[in-house]
Amino acid sequence: MTLRNMLLGATMLCAAATPAIAFAQNAGASDTDYGNEIIVTASKRSQTLQDTPIAVSVASAADIENSQIRDLIDLQSAVPSLRVAQLQSSANTNFIIRGFGNGANNPGIEPSVGVFIDGVYRSRSAAQIGDLPNLERVEVLRGPQSTLFGKNASAGVISIVTQKPQYDFGGSVEATYGNYDAITVKGNVTGPIGENVAFSLGGNFNRRDGYAQDLRLGKDVNDRNRWGVRGQLLFEPTDALSIRLIGDYDKIDENCCIAANVIAGPTVAITDLLAGGTSVDAANPFSYRVYNNFLSSNEIENYGGSAQIDYDLGALALTSITAYREVRADTNQDSDFSGADLIGQKSDDTAINTFTQELRLTSDFDGPVNFLIGGYYFHEKIRQHSQIYFGDDFRPYGNALIQAASGGLLDVPTLEAALGAPNDSFFHAGDGMDEHYRMKNTAWSIFGTLDFGISDRLTLTLGGNYTKDRKRFSTDVISTDVFSGIDLDAAAYTPFREFVLVSSGVDPATAAFLAANPTLTLPDGSSANPLAGLKDFQFLPPFLDVPNSVEPGRVSDGDFSWSARLSYELTDTVNVYATYATGFKAASVNLSRDSRPLAADLPAIVAGGLATPNLVAGTRFAAPEESEVYEAGLKANWSVAALNLAVFKQSIKGFQSNVFTGTGFALANAGKQSTFGIEFDGSVRPVRGLNLNLAVTYLDAKYDSFVASAFGDLSGMKPAGIPDLSVSMGGTYTHEFAGGTRAIAHVDYQYESPTQIVDGLAALPASVAQNLKREVNQLNASFTVALTNGLELGVWGRNLTNARYLTTIFNAVAQSGSVSGYPSQPRTYGVTARFKF
Repeated sequence: MTLRNMLLGATMLCAAATPAIAFAQNAGASDTDYGNEIIVTASKRSQTLQDTPIAVSVASAADIENSQIRDLIDLQSAVPSLRVAQLQSSANTNFIIRGFGNGANNPGIEPSVGVFIDGVYRSRSAAQIGDLPNLERVEVLRGPQSTLFGKNASAGVISIVTQKPQYDFGGSVEATYGNYDAITVKGNVTGPIGENVAFSLGGNFNRRDGYAQDLRLGKDVNDRNRWGVRGQLLFEPTDALSIRLIGDYDKIDENCCIAANVIAGPTVAITDLLAGGTSVDAANPFSYRVYNNFLSSNEIENYGGSAQIDYDLGALALTSITAYREVRADTNQDSDFSGADLIGQKSDDTAINTFTQELRLTSDFDGPVNFLIGGYYFHEKIRQHSQIYFGDDFRPYGNALIQAASGGLLDVPTLEAALGAPNDSFFHAGDGMDEHYRMKNTAWSIFGTLDFGISDRLTLTLGGNYTKDRKRFSTDVISTDVFSGIDLDAAAYTPFREFVLVSSGVDPATAAFLAANPTLTLPDGSSANPLAGLKDFQFLPPFLDVPNSVEPGRVSDGDFSWSARLSYELTDTVNVYATYATGFKAASVNLSRDSRPLAADLPAIVAGGLATPNLVAGTRFAAPEESEVYEAGLKANWSVAALNLAVFKQSIKGFQSNVFTGTGFALANAGKQSTFGIEFDGSVRPVRGLNLNLAVTYLDAKYDSFVASAFGDLSGMKPAGIPDLSVSMGGTYTHEFAGGTRAIAHVDYQYESPTQIVDGLAALPASVAQNLKREVNQLNASFTVALTNGLELGVWGRNLTNARYLTTIFNAVAQSGSVSGYPSQPRTYGVTARFKF
């Protein structure tokens, strides 16, 4: 949200020496010259990527084609500092750079990694993951980028750039067939409409059968089914004025995403019994066999348009980017991931409408001083309707659990009778929660950079951004879970406590005394309240809506982010730089059934008579994140080689942690998380036609302070999910035959050292989570023959090693002791035909 938007498109820094954003593109390099002639465009000037003092990785169109990168999830195989996690649906994807990133699973949580497509910010992951036709490049900017990108770039930026319309008629069409009956078709056509008007029109279709099997339903699952169209018009009525209009629509309709059983807890015996057979493929996460009661659905529509106007005023350039976007995501999932019908529905119907406007003025003076100044406005509306309802098996499942918890003394009918509840009211099929959430977010910022050429080789760049962010939110949540609405500590249940105590063998006088004094314990140390152990089964308690007389349902933040950078040209081919930068991410709102009053507000809520049964403190919103980085780097570009090296210390205060606990999500601010890191990437062409590349990232991360995590005090510990070492290496060899036919062979390899997958697991010993680790070893390859008539034929494979790992794990829903996880995608391969004209 603030500012960041458009700075991608083109004009960003000023000064001939050091733009703050990298816009890399192939500068007319041939297909045999990968990576060394990347050009940065800033203020309508060209500059090599090596001259840009910022840590940025670029995947060109050739890289994307050769590696068969289909979407942002695949991009991590080429950028070792980037990690992309596919979560429980096609609408939930988490982007992490240098170990920092969040934002999925809750529409009120803004991401720490900003994603932009042609300069337009995509505020939520549902708007980011569709396939795009006619890509030109993808840039990954590492570290805080809030000076130019505003409040949602506290960890970094992913910038996707598509090709502009051309005045020469041309285009391409591509068709792919792969295993799992995968069919992908992409096409693009561009050309002139008039002397000063050009167009482009692209489309894509991507369909694949599921690579997993639901043995209960007899269906393939985790399929792929998406398509999209994208049109552009480029008006250039004069040499000084350029207007680029873009409109797009894409649709996803998929069954995603399976969760495998990692640890089989004691409840598996019960779910097997209820399912009448196998309910989970116990402790076999890579069998790709699951058992569900209904197919999970993901229907996502993402559409919008933008207008970018560039006006050349001579020594000044004016740029305006206006955009409006809508996202509609309707998902439903069998979220207990078992053959027992425990959760009959878990649906989320989300609507996001976003308007952005950026205006900036950039100088291009001949003197030592240049500037960029601009403003940014963001307005977003979010509406979500969520529903979670018990399935047909939840009542007998709850009955079995309560009998086990009470040693056979209690069952659900006994509880209903003793507590005065109607018969068949506890855990009734179809009961649960109906939830409505609303949020409006308005933000604006002013920003600028100043470049000062201290000498011909030394440049100082200063930047600043003031952001103001306001959010208003409201909830309307109704729980029909009768059992969760009962206060098991209420004095009205004293007779029931006495009855149970007598039934347990305690003499009547003692039982009466203990029942009247529920804080006392029995001689064996157990609670005098025999119902206390049943509180764990109160899954969906009554909800205190916001706003109310204590909680206004508003949050407002303001922040000034700034950066200072020195860059020095050691030689014509080697540059060094040093940077200090701060970043900011505004407060995030907990738009979920786990939203609870802050501990500081709870006494006033109770005093005001607003408390609902079983109300406890939690999180309505998380405070802002504040990041900073100290970084030094070196960039070099020679005729046959190039390298980039960065050493940094990066930290985020108040990191917004959103952790799944088994029944919901715990949103909390970590005190501080920091990372020391070293990043290297380089390429070399030892002989004509051969290009070798290597990228290595080393990260030493820790929680400096995280006292109130969902799993206790994590201060001093290493955050989960961040490998110490990540490596991406590859090579491309192009051989040109007589007559012009070319053969292109490509191979790349991705490695991540073993790392703990999650910080902890609710109700399980810390050692369980510590022993569950992820290690990645993935090999991709392709071979293409390009004929002189524009036809290309190729074969390819991704994850040829069939590497298997868990992207994330979590407590199985309402199944204490069981752990579920999302397995990686298996080996894929296919053939591709492409025709360029």
